[in-house]
Amino acid sequence: MWMFDYLEAELGVTIHRKQGVFKLGNKTFFLGHGDGLGPGDGKYKIIKKIFASKISQWFFARVHPNFSFTIANNWSRASRKKEKEPQVFLGEDKEWLISYCKRKLKENDSIDYFLFGHRHLPISHDITAKCKYINTGDWLNHFTYAVFDGKELELKKLENLK
Repeated sequence: MWMFDYLEAELGVTIHRKQGVFKLGNKTFFLGHGDGLGPGDGKYKIIKKIFASKISQWFFARVHPNFSFTIANNWSRASRKKEKEPQVFLGEDKEWLISYCKRKLKENDSIDYFLFGHRHLPISHDITAKCKYINTGDWLNHFTYAVFDGKELELKKLENLK
């Protein structure tokens, strides 16, 4: 959220800050981080608004980097500790991103894949016979990622890292 234009300037990477529909080959993707979408996740939605505010960013920029990185690292560490271990798939009716996918699919039935990462749990779940939801998981515990070969999007795992 606060990287501003760093990756774009340094690496020429295009950053999409909002979720959206993208066409790749003959497939339609709905891509997004996954944070704050669908029902629930209320505390995160409030925190995200605070972090996204220009005032918060202005104040944080005035703090010495040693102190700001300490705050950021402690916040991140505390957030990771709060995650229930082990994370598990809660079931189709309790996964809020699946609810979100179903609602979006009613608005646009041409979507083939929903791809998110916020959940930190590798999930590959059929929404319909032609539409799949994939959550990429994470690099800290699962070592998972998604690959599109031009025909299908698949969840993969890098083995032998633990």
